[in-house]
Amino acid sequence: MQKVQKGVTSALLWIFLIGTSLFVLYPLIYVVSAAFSPEQNIASLSIIPFGDGVTLVNFKDLFQNTDFPLWFRNSLIIAVGTTVGTVFICALSAYVFSRFHFTFKRGMLMSLLILQIFPSFVGMVAIYVILMCVHGLNTLWGLILIYMAGNIPYNTWMVKSYMDMLPKSLDEAARIDGAGHFTIFWKVILPTARPIMVFLTITSFTAPWMDFIFPKMVLRSSKMQTVALGLFSFVTDKKNLFASFAAGSLLVAVPFILFFIVTQKMLITSMSGAAVKE
Repeated sequence: MQKVQKGVTSALLWIFLIGTSLFVLYPLIYVVSAAFSPEQNIASLSIIPFGDGVTLVNFKDLFQNTDFPLWFRNSLIIAVGTTVGTVFICALSAYVFSRFHFTFKRGMLMSLLILQIFPSFVGMVAIYVILMCVHGLNTLWGLILIYMAGNIPYNTWMVKSYMDMLPKSLDEAARIDGAGHFTIFWKVILPTARPIMVFLTITSFTAPWMDFIFPKMVLRSSKMQTVALGLFSFVTDKKNLFASFAAGSLLVAVPFILFFIVTQKMLITSMSGAAVKE
């Protein structure tokens, strides 16, 4: 009897695992198959992956008949600009909050947390007005400023908390050797805090990479569109180019996956060598 119950339990568990895997993986496989399908309309696509055949015409159309390369370049500029600005400002601000004592330090730290309480869409009207006043609408740099402003408060607190755990004896040893504050920050603190900096780089890059809401609000010109806006235009009421949408989505995912693989190796290596003791 126990063997029967054990067998039934095992069978149900396998059914659950297989069903969950199909539920998660099937949409991804379907999008990949649609990218290589000769059919454009989603209604005419086969529910069986790769049931309509395989072709590269959708990828060819993206580069020859659309502004996909321009959209990709705009998204890359925004993501890289946001990442560089966020990492630099957050690292420097976190070092100041972690290693220096000054007036209103506690109040400024609390204000960083309070800013994260409010959802980003609450300030959309204010953001729009500010960008309009500084002529930042329909510009990539205006969008970069929005993402940086949203990233800095929480990430500064996160990096500061990590730096608080680093032994201050490292600073003292470097100071005895004649190092100044910037040298300590650049050659001692940053290499030791590499794991959190790699994590910050990944999160800062992924946030604006495929964001739709803020580009929709800020960007107006077709030449300034990002990948998210451009791909969305393929599946609007006026168009039904789902295969092209799937091909573009696949191309967007490839560099992001490569970026994650590279930074993941850096993160693992950094974490294995970043253990420090007092």
